Amino acid sequence: MFWETIIGLEVHTQLSTCSKIFSGASTAYGAEPNTQADAVSIALPGVLPVLNKGAVERAIRFGLAIGAQIAPRSVFARKNYFYPDLPKGYQISQFDLPVVGNGSLTVLVPASGTRQAYEKTVRITRAHLEEDAGKSVHGAAQGMTGIDLNRAGTPLLEIVSEPDMRSSAEAVAYAKALHTLVRWIGISDGNMQEGSFRCDVNVSVRRPGEPLGTRREIKNLNSFKFMQQAIDYEVQWQIDTIEGGGKIQQATVLFNPDTGQTRAMRSKEEAHDYRYFPDPDLLPLAITPEMIDEVSSAMPELPEARRTRYMDRYALTSYDASMLTSSREMADYFDACVSLAGPENAKLAANWIIGEVSAQLNREDLEIAQCPVSPKQLGGMLVRIADGTISNSGAKEVFRMLWSEGGDADAIIEAKGLKQVSDAGAIEALVDGILAANADKVAEYRSGKEKLFGFFVGLAMKASKGKANPAQLNEILQKKLVG
Repeated sequence: MFWETIIGLEVHTQLSTCSKIFSGASTAYGAEPNTQADAVSIALPGVLPVLNKGAVERAIRFGLAIGAQIAPRSVFARKNYFYPDLPKGYQISQFDLPVVGNGSLTVLVPASGTRQAYEKTVRITRAHLEEDAGKSVHGAAQGMTGIDLNRAGTPLLEIVSEPDMRSSAEAVAYAKALHTLVRWIGISDGNMQEGSFRCDVNVSVRRPGEPLGTRREIKNLNSFKFMQQAIDYEVQWQIDTIEGGGKIQQATVLFNPDTGQTRAMRSKEEAHDYRYFPDPDLLPLAITPEMIDEVSSAMPELPEARRTRYMDRYALTSYDASMLTSSREMADYFDACVSLAGPENAKLAANWIIGEVSAQLNREDLEIAQCPVSPKQLGGMLVRIADGTISNSGAKEVFRMLWSEGGDADAIIEAKGLKQVSDAGAIEALVDGILAANADKVAEYRSGKEKLFGFFVGLAMKASKGKANPAQLNEILQKKLVG
């Protein structure tokens, strides 16, 4: 019998401030343990938290990006629980009055198998500011666990979705779109390996039309690949458990990428177990319309708006526009190329960036910002493809030279002798010679073996050393072969 999967995400995004949310200590990654743990971070008696304005501005920026309500008044609360790396014994967070209210994010779920790509809108319940805890370092000494409080007090924006996703593919598409967005608007570097973007996934299953099932929360996923694997395993485990007569117990679980399995870590705490109450050391946060206007005026064009612009202005497909807006750096690279190559060559630019450029970046594990071929260099090459100076095969050689040695497309074309032969008379003479030398094949072609056309094209391209203009060559061949 069919089961329906219900998925909601809680994403912890580390904000890109230079200092912590309630103190001036550095948030730089990679420092020696406990060298960035100031008096506020380690909760010395008598210290008081002071709110970081930059963290608030980044939260507002996110709220505007998802069309959310920005609370004119929000409150910080103490979330009480014991953990070795939580020096205060509580975490400063927000509970009933978060800074960002209801919003949504529309994502493109890619095609897979027989399923077509489709759009999915995921509702976002809230996004609230909070401080991060420290970090337990297991094995710091034999048989002991160390505590590193460098991360304690780092500003986080916890983004909580509604349980709107119905498959691991939808969950990953949403997480990727969210990851792109927080980097795009500059509120987080999104570095998943460093813990700047961590996902908790709530998963349950039910029969269609029945009430929601009991959920289990998969904690601290910092890889989209592992997220998909963890969800798929957890869904199947829950179905097998129920169909085998068992009952799902609410729990927090961890995913082991080595085994591909989830395992229970602890029974799930309910909100009332945390004994939330307003933090007496922090005044309510008041956000004025003027502050919202100031943040709004500095907002960049958002990914969805840029996708729409690409499709409307350049007639790009939804897939092409989505690929080009997979990061702000990629979109900026494309815009710079088009400004040099001209809007009439936008599709050609998209094909090259999504194809050859991205493939070479992947092979060398580079980001688009590290691309050795600048938009100016690529744009210059695209102009020469468009005006017929070089063929596609010639362009690939130019691109290889640009990537490995740099330089200018025109200079490479000249030095390597890559200009296409576009002189109709020269191509016609070449074709005449080939047809005369292969009269038997010409007769076969004219008797109906039209597949031989490729044979003649191959001979002509070989004779011209790949320099004959393909469009002109095909046209002349077709006329000559008809007789």
